[in-house]
Amino acid sequence: MLRTERAVSPSTGTVTMVLVDDRTYEIHPEARDFSLHLQARGRSPHTRRNYLPRVGRYLNWCSTRGTDWRTAALGDLAWYKLSLEQTPVRDTQQLPTGKTVNAHLSTVCEFLRFCAAQGYIPQEVAERLVEPRLLHHAPRGYQRGEHGEHSTIRARILKAPEIEEAPATLTAEQSQHIVAAARTARDRLLLCVLLASGLRIGEALGLRREDMHLLPNATHLGCTHRGAHLHVRPRQDNINGARTKSGRSRVVPLGAECVHRYRDHRAERDTVPGAASSDYVFVNLTGPHVARPMTYSNAKQIIERIGNRCGFRARPHMMRHTAATRWIRSGVDPDVVQTLLGHVSSASTAVYLHATDEDLRTAVELAAAGSGR
Repeated sequence: MLRTERAVSPSTGTVTMVLVDDRTYEIHPEARDFSLHLQARGRSPHTRRNYLPRVGRYLNWCSTRGTDWRTAALGDLAWYKLSLEQTPVRDTQQLPTGKTVNAHLSTVCEFLRFCAAQGYIPQEVAERLVEPRLLHHAPRGYQRGEHGEHSTIRARILKAPEIEEAPATLTAEQSQHIVAAARTARDRLLLCVLLASGLRIGEALGLRREDMHLLPNATHLGCTHRGAHLHVRPRQDNINGARTKSGRSRVVPLGAECVHRYRDHRAERDTVPGAASSDYVFVNLTGPHVARPMTYSNAKQIIERIGNRCGFRARPHMMRHTAATRWIRSGVDPDVVQTLLGHVSSASTAVYLHATDEDLRTAVELAAAGSGR
């Protein structure tokens, strides 16, 4: 059976996720090349940590059934999909959602397409996973080409039904409560930035002090953007593994509260030996890794603990959902929200356009009031 391990290069210190045999510790060569491929494409460490266990689960399933994964038929993939749907999630012991199943299937399909492109498996193994479908309504920016009015796309054949739900968010009261409940100026700044700017946690942890332009005018820094703002910049050399997802730079305005929180944070960290000279905005204030930049797992645990003290569930990505939902509910144009969030596709922003129960009731009551005139 295969299991996921971290391989560290002795020369560069680069970490690569690999699959190894749990008896011989032999590295699975195709999975290793796939991991390196993801790394070369700039996929985030978080993505690579998720992808390799999914590939390993599929390969182990094939091995248990006596199926050669290199020549697996569409029927085999259908059986694997059924296995995913009927196997409870380890942590919750509940059946996985359609979204979770599709994430596994997408990873397996991407792995098989990579293997086909490299000549590791027959091309038809990857080809049978997708089929052409007519694209009736093209998204903005889609180029139809020169072949008439209609276009086709290559869509994955195997897909589990998903129940679309609005992302979990914090209320305005909870947002204020969680910031106030943080015990350090650093944590209050982190929560404030996430809630106000909608940054991904990896983007926040990758911020450098040079990215924070908090004066009304930053022309002396060579920046033409007015007002307080921060720059999200893709970097490959963050020693805490923090990465931007899209690989594109963007500017996000900040309000007065974030400016004040940053001032308090600077005063706090200046009292910590070594922290004052760090270029990273968010660093450890105590412990064996003091003055080193915070990691994702560290920030996640801190936010979860603060939420527990407040009496509700809190996760880093909930802050991003909260910011996006607040913008949409306040009437901000979806195109602007897409830019603020750094979404490449408008489909990613559309998840925040869900109507709430209050919206539905208001619509019915307005219609009833109008018909009674």
